[in-house]
Amino acid sequence: MEAHEAAASGASLRQLMVALGTPVADLVAAPCGLDVEVNDVVILDPDDEPDSYAGDFVLIIGSRGRAAARLIRDAARRGASVVAVKVGKGDGAVADLRAAATDERVAVLAVRPEARWDQLDSLARRAVAEAKATPPLDTDDANDLFSLAQTIAALTGGSVSIEDSANRVLAYSRSDDEVDELRRLSILGRQGPAGHLAMLREWGILDRLNAGDDVVHVEERPELGVCRRLAIGIRADSELLGSIWVQEGGNRLTEQAEGALLGAARVAALHLVRRKTETTSGLRIQEELLHSVFESRVDATTLASHIGADPAKQAVVAVFAPYGADRQAETDRPARELHSAAISNLVSVHAAAYRRTALTTTIGSHVYVLLPDLPPDGGDALALGLAREIVAAARKRLGRRVRAAIGSTVDQLDAVVESRNTADRVMNVMARGANDVATMADVRAEVLVSETLSMIDGNPHLRDPRVTSLITYDLEHGSVLVPSLVAYLDLLGDVRAAARDLHIHPNTLRHRIKRAVTVSGLDLADPRQCLFAHLQLLAATTKRATDPVRPG
Repeated sequence: MEAHEAAASGASLRQLMVALGTPVADLVAAPCGLDVEVNDVVILDPDDEPDSYAGDFVLIIGSRGRAAARLIRDAARRGASVVAVKVGKGDGAVADLRAAATDERVAVLAVRPEARWDQLDSLARRAVAEAKATPPLDTDDANDLFSLAQTIAALTGGSVSIEDSANRVLAYSRSDDEVDELRRLSILGRQGPAGHLAMLREWGILDRLNAGDDVVHVEERPELGVCRRLAIGIRADSELLGSIWVQEGGNRLTEQAEGALLGAARVAALHLVRRKTETTSGLRIQEELLHSVFESRVDATTLASHIGADPAKQAVVAVFAPYGADRQAETDRPARELHSAAISNLVSVHAAAYRRTALTTTIGSHVYVLLPDLPPDGGDALALGLAREIVAAARKRLGRRVRAAIGSTVDQLDAVVESRNTADRVMNVMARGANDVATMADVRAEVLVSETLSMIDGNPHLRDPRVTSLITYDLEHGSVLVPSLVAYLDLLGDVRAAARDLHIHPNTLRHRIKRAVTVSGLDLADPRQCLFAHLQLLAATTKRATDPVRPG
């Protein structure tokens, strides 16, 4: 007997089924459900002395079918949670095995005769090890892929496998029909067999999957053990993430098979993007920690101790955001997630090169960087240099346009929320400018005006009714007195310059300004009235420009 020391927690039967699945093993019975825990994997030979198998997955070798029922009962009584035995086709042993499982309250898997015990042992141990090291979310994602494969099988009437870009099998459907040699070897080996992959390459199938989004037909080749099948590439943007294969069995594939594959490829792309871009649990904890500090749910001392930073030294926060995204990235969710992850990774790598203790976190479409442990002098220059480097690298390496806003440098780590807020304020006004990198010093006037407009918009009691009446007049009469007056005030009363910007004659603008004064009752000779009227008009026109439906 071969055993390993049991851990405190391990994989569930559900996770084992995801890792093994058909055609390696079938579930005969699970009287305690699929969430029973497996702590370790044990190989049991009939000649072994009885031992304790508390919470173990016991592989019974050297005995199969009905003859293994006694060993199943013995293993169960010694604490086994799952037992696997080999069962041949048509030997009538399943009923006896199910009875033993039900009586002893133990899960039983029937292993196919052609499966190797060493392979099963390796797959099971890997599943247990990954379950101990991986958050439950990862298992849910794997289950989602298997569920998707089963759905595709139901829609197409075939046997489905989902592979990554290296032709490794990630998930597959249950197979009621006989599977061909290509499918059998792919699933047993968890990867497309080299010989068959060479044939698919020779026939041009793999090139066609790489080339576009169309469904590819693979004709039947009985002499090579290959049934008819359909395939489609799984793509995000221009990157091939994997493929879906549907093998035809005894019945023809359904008429909607091709349409089902097109939709399934788009759904699968989201799963594979997340598998490709998901951070490890350690990095995820760090990201969440920084996010919590920004929301004042965690104190800076806790953050400092976690990353090994000095909380008494200066720190700064910078924020990065993509802009000018292409239309496909705006509408294609997998492409959007892939682009976001690529930018986040780029920022993380560059930030870590600048500061060992640097942290990044993604909130929405924005990637935030915390740079702690700054020197007493030169912290601003360091952050500015990093931001410019990242913006340039994003354009050159990723082909993406990214803006960077740098917050205020704070004296201690516990003031990073202030730095983050400053970075956000700078970013909020950068959309109206041409700069790709900015600090508060670069856009202070724009920030002040933007925040003043927000205050006016949020406090109706501050608004001058004379300006409101002018706005209402324009809406009711379809006139353009408001934009004319705004242009005039923007240029400090320079009629010729404002008329040139509006592409009208100066006398036309003079007439409009006179009409605006008559309608509203404003006194443009009063500098304070001019200033406040200008701000209120800017607040109104900015809001109307961003409203999905304009009044009037």
